[in-house]
Amino acid sequence: MSRKLIAGNWKMNGSRAEWRALAAAVVQQAQGVAADFVVCPPAAGLADVATVVQGAQVALGTQDVCAHGNGAHTGEVSTTMLKEFGCTYAIVGHSERRTDLAETDGLVAAKARAALAEGIVPIICIGETEDQKTKGLTTKVLDGQLRGSLKDVRPARAVDIVIAYEPVWAIGTGKVPTAADITEACAHIRSLLIELLPDTGKSVRILYGGSVKPENAAEILTLANVDGALIGGASLKAESFVGIARAVVAKAA
Repeated sequence: MSRKLIAGNWKMNGSRAEWRALAAAVVQQAQGVAADFVVCPPAAGLADVATVVQGAQVALGTQDVCAHGNGAHTGEVSTTMLKEFGCTYAIVGHSERRTDLAETDGLVAAKARAALAEGIVPIICIGETEDQKTKGLTTKVLDGQLRGSLKDVRPARAVDIVIAYEPVWAIGTGKVPTAADITEACAHIRSLLIELLPDTGKSVRILYGGSVKPENAAEILTLANVDGALIGGASLKAESFVGIARAVVAKAA
């Protein structure tokens, strides 16, 4: 897939004024850049950001979805509500939710199915901890998480889902796996996708996430089976967020 997908996870940061300003800056700077962009503000910022990115090259995403439909689920936000805001992407199974809220692969799969049912593309996150990597368990962890998180998930097209490989130990730490490590992990993910999704797995986008910045983006995002990036801290500044895409485009030119 020639165009890279650059998704920004703003996490629990910012204010209404800051969300609008950041979204406007991303829209302005992304013009003419040959990449696909998604910004995922906190749920409280969806309405503000939606008005800014509407009709622009930048898509709107959410940081989580509820596995259930509308009803008695206090504090949750359903996919039908998110669709009304204009959300076309949803992060599910981020390591922070898997760790902080004990989200299981089964719950992640249910959320992915709920998103798909409403026409929202789930960005399904998987990745190993530093302890698991040290023990040589990366492949086993990715295998278990991907199989569990794709249970009964049947996208009609490759573009209907995205997989994000985020080594937990690299998120926000400044530590970056070697090119060989990323290539090996993403190749394994690709082989699993082809096995689990014979009709679409060959073309499903695989993103890398974990301390990506403009300075290392060109090297990472041009590796085999890396179709874009899920960005955390660097997505909070438009220059660095769009700069990641610019670096890749420049290298490919």
